[in-house]
Amino acid sequence: MASANNPYLLLTPGPLTTTRSVKEAMLKDWCTWDEEYNLLVTSIRDRLTALASAIRPNDFTAVLMQGSGSFSIEAALGTALPREGGKLAVAVNGAYGERMALMAEVLGIQATVVRFDEREAVNPHLFEQALMADPDITHAAVVHCETTTGILNPLPELAEVVKRQGKVFIVDAMSSFGGIPLDMAELGIDFLISSSNKCIQGVPGFGFVIARKDAIAACRGNARSLSLDLYDQWDTMERQNGKWRYTSPTHAVRAFDQALKELEAEGGIAARHARYSRNQRTLTAGMEEAGFPALLPKEWQSPIITSFRYPNSAFSFPLFYKSLKEAGFVLYPGKLTSEPTFRIGSIGDVYEDDMLRLVDIIQSGGMARYNVQ
Repeated sequence: MASANNPYLLLTPGPLTTTRSVKEAMLKDWCTWDEEYNLLVTSIRDRLTALASAIRPNDFTAVLMQGSGSFSIEAALGTALPREGGKLAVAVNGAYGERMALMAEVLGIQATVVRFDEREAVNPHLFEQALMADPDITHAAVVHCETTTGILNPLPELAEVVKRQGKVFIVDAMSSFGGIPLDMAELGIDFLISSSNKCIQGVPGFGFVIARKDAIAACRGNARSLSLDLYDQWDTMERQNGKWRYTSPTHAVRAFDQALKELEAEGGIAARHARYSRNQRTLTAGMEEAGFPALLPKEWQSPIITSFRYPNSAFSFPLFYKSLKEAGFVLYPGKLTSEPTFRIGSIGDVYEDDMLRLVDIIQSGGMARYNVQ
């Protein structure tokens, strides 16, 4: 609900609307060397691995990394791939798969890019064919929820393909971890990357990589960057009880601790997934009634963010955006290259009633209000 402290709801895939209590956790200053703070970091790492796998959490470790989620993805790619003898396959059906491919190029990592239409889910059979066609491929990377459109790629089927071909599996779960149930041990994921300001509902400031212990232990000396050396960050946190190598975002870490408590109080990932799914269904039904068709078929649609087509050629997204921001809602422009769309997120401290208010405002406004005169 918008208020004096929150003038509008962020209906975006992150940063997103956070609770007052998460914001209040940042009101105290914290020392990065303090034992209490380092113990908190250790606790966060343990709770992340418990969220990542219910069946074998002790097989995994969590590494926190300064910066946005993209910093952590680049750290994972640049550290997981050996400097010699490694090759990456990237499944691409949107901007964030393309970003991983670009990271590989900049880092000098050999890569095979397997592209799909951005309006379609990654096809596991075709991805497996690409893996089989090139025996030099050692690692495979996919985006779980591709927020370019809101597609939820078929992670279980892709995991089966990657492990059948004996590749190290890297998953960009930036916009899904904490909001969509998964188990890294069950799926055979070796590296999973997400961020503090996504489905766990913290604030921006750091990302994290959850890795199979034996996988990250084998990465010493691989990194192409000093600051983004995931192995060295992990090794330091292990040896020094949660200490970061360089200055950490202490306020964001405290907020994340509070956000993890609130995730547990809500009922865990399953309960949060149920809330996000209700939000998305309510939003889509109301938007389609108002004349805004959803881009994706339901079988590919995630509960994280939804892309909507423009209703007509006269529709002005800037007018639409401005009107809704004044009413207390901030949306996302489209990122699709093939046709005009805009996006509305359904995650964060947002509830079904908020979606009902949004669609009521849109429906009552009338389409003429959003058309270029």
